[in-house]
Amino acid sequence: MLQPHDALLVVDPQVDFFPGGALPVADGDAILPTVNQALRVYSLAGLPIFVTRDWHPADHCSFTAQGGLWPEHCVKGTAGAELHPGLELPPIFSVVQKATTSDREAYSDFEGTRLDEVLRAHGIDRVVVCGLALEYCVRAACLDAIKAGFDAVLLVDGTRAVEVEAGDGERALEEMRTAGVEILAGMPE
Repeated sequence: MLQPHDALLVVDPQVDFFPGGALPVADGDAILPTVNQALRVYSLAGLPIFVTRDWHPADHCSFTAQGGLWPEHCVKGTAGAELHPGLELPPIFSVVQKATTSDREAYSDFEGTRLDEVLRAHGIDRVVVCGLALEYCVRAACLDAIKAGFDAVLLVDGTRAVEVEAGDGERALEEMRTAGVEILAGMPE
């Protein structure tokens, strides 16, 4: 499964997106075994690992108080913006912060971050993606990876959907498949 020009992309594994957080994804804790397995495998192989996070200012445009869709979440410097304590992070990984200005939403890890340039500088051809939430940031990251010329693989056991409307997760999976994202159940040893 692993290829020498792979990178692991763990999308927004932040406290606020897990049960008990400000914007919890149902059954979000269930992703941790797959995510932690992927972290171990990529770390042991010496392949790059990128962990992304929303890093919002308190007046971010996505918040309902500013007319956005979401409750206040992942405000920079708060406990909810921190990475989930159940992650088994290796000694070496890179953090990518997104949606860091008040006036700009960014679902994709590629939006306003220069992640594509960093991946190319590392010689990456393919990103393997997991994290939260499936039909929002994970979907956007996978689609933007394809648009940027990378191959993309989604570890579907390492993600969960918000399901604002029933079927949102399945629709996102179908959109990703159609765009060329490979969908895998889990992370092989």
